[in-house]
Amino acid sequence: MGLAFRALASIKHRGFAMALCFALIAPVAFAQAPQQLETTMKNMLAAVQANSLANFTAAGDAAFQQGMNQAMLDGVNAQLAPRLNQGYTSTFLGSLNQLGYTVYLWKLVFKDG
Repeated sequence: MGLAFRALASIKHRGFAMALCFALIAPVAFAQAPQQLETTMKNMLAAVQANSLANFTAAGDAAFQQGMNQAMLDGVNAQLAPRLNQGYTSTFLGSLNQLGYTVYLWKLVFKDG
């Protein structure tokens, strides 16, 4: 009887652990960005490729537009444009609140490996 009880308890613990893992992973697996956010992200990546400061900052507020400069974009362009030009896929991971701002998280997978 004791052995059967331990086996049943072990199965219940495993089932609970699997349900908990699924509950934690499912929101990430099923996260979808609102269309406007995805469009903004893609426009900003296109601006990085084109090295266009005006297009990169277009969706930002005044503080973002003033805080970003061409030298900063040049650095991002030098690192990312060659890889972006070869293609990529983007996946929305979710959002979080950081210092009073909503931050949207994306994963980029570059086709160049």
